[in-house]
Amino acid sequence: MKHALVIGYVWPEPNSSAAGTRMLELVQLLLDMQYAVTFASAAALSEHRADLNSLGVAEKTIALNCSSFDAYVRELKPDLVLFDRFFTEEQFGWRVEKECPDALRVLDTEDLHSLRHARQQLLKAAQKNGANEKEKQSVAPVTASSELLYEQMCADDMAVREVAAIFRCDVSLMISEFEMELLQRYFAVPAQLLFYCPFLSQSDTSLASLPDFSARQHFIAIGNFRHEPNWEAVLWLKHQLWPMIRAQLSAVGCTQTELHIYGAYPPPKATQLHNAKEGFHIKGWAADARTVMQSARVCLAPLRFGAGIKGKLIDAMRCGTPSITTSIGAESMSGGLPWCGAVADTAEAFVAAAVEHYRQEALWQQKQKQGITILRDYFYRADYAQALQVRLSSLAINLKNERGNNFIGQMLRHHHHKSTQYMGQWIEAKNNK
Repeated sequence: MKHALVIGYVWPEPNSSAAGTRMLELVQLLLDMQYAVTFASAAALSEHRADLNSLGVAEKTIALNCSSFDAYVRELKPDLVLFDRFFTEEQFGWRVEKECPDALRVLDTEDLHSLRHARQQLLKAAQKNGANEKEKQSVAPVTASSELLYEQMCADDMAVREVAAIFRCDVSLMISEFEMELLQRYFAVPAQLLFYCPFLSQSDTSLASLPDFSARQHFIAIGNFRHEPNWEAVLWLKHQLWPMIRAQLSAVGCTQTELHIYGAYPPPKATQLHNAKEGFHIKGWAADARTVMQSARVCLAPLRFGAGIKGKLIDAMRCGTPSITTSIGAESMSGGLPWCGAVADTAEAFVAAAVEHYRQEALWQQKQKQGITILRDYFYRADYAQALQVRLSSLAINLKNERGNNFIGQMLRHHHHKSTQYMGQWIEAKNNK
């Protein structure tokens, strides 16, 4: 039987983040391809992690900068290694190549981290002009052009590291068409090194069983608090957006409307923002995100920076909950189809759209249906699971030729792996003293 090794940056938590759901989809795809799957990670075991053993997946705790991994992977001898984000490829790629040179190397980018980081730096630069916390947290989202983003990314080594990891792998899985275009147009990444697959499973797109407009109340915002774009969104809501929304609703008699904010791992600085008198409720971790999403009338996702596609907005579509977001939130999320709510990059427009969708039932129903259209005609337009299986099988058969056509990848593996190898060995020797 073929063996696949998944090296996780963290243990997958499908109820805490979209990344966790994505990882389980990839694990299931490998199982469907008749691989024996082992999931390994150097991260600490987490409270909300998935039960991989119940899927028939073996678990292995590994260590960073330790030659024990070399012996382990040499004995396991996987046919395919899936790296969870470029960090794990940096740490373990050279070890995999040294011990198992014929193993297919696949990188799951999740989203383009260097793009998200570049946007975050631009937001921080704009916030420096704020005289106080309220002004800093009232700065509008980053709307930089691709050209400006490229310049910002090139000024930081994260893009160098991430793009190099993409070149070193046999194929990288992408969830955003915008990011694929950015990589190909500005970073000269060959198309054959990238594979677009936003989702590997499709869920029911019927509205029949979902609560209707009158059965729902309140606004919802949701997202893992450890993910910085989510935390910045909460701060914008707290300092500017929610007070404006609440004031406009109160003016028309909606005085009891609340904002419920859910997310795994809320730190003290987040729970301290809870204020029931203001209708601002920090709820923390949701055992079932779909349940709380479909009980809300409108989803708010005021993302000021970020990358990839947003799991919270997909959940909102699946739950029939119209969403108000920014251009960054909606990026690569609709394929040009009308948005299932509103896209706004100023506080005034965002607030107006939130109030309008909360109060107008006909508009709400129209946008709810549009969410189903986006799922069906954009995200579910192809069977990406089947296409990925075909691509991986083709790679395995033609691996020598595919790698031969990627000279830059060969060059980067030669130089990077040598430097990383020596650094890893130096750290290990230091730790053993």
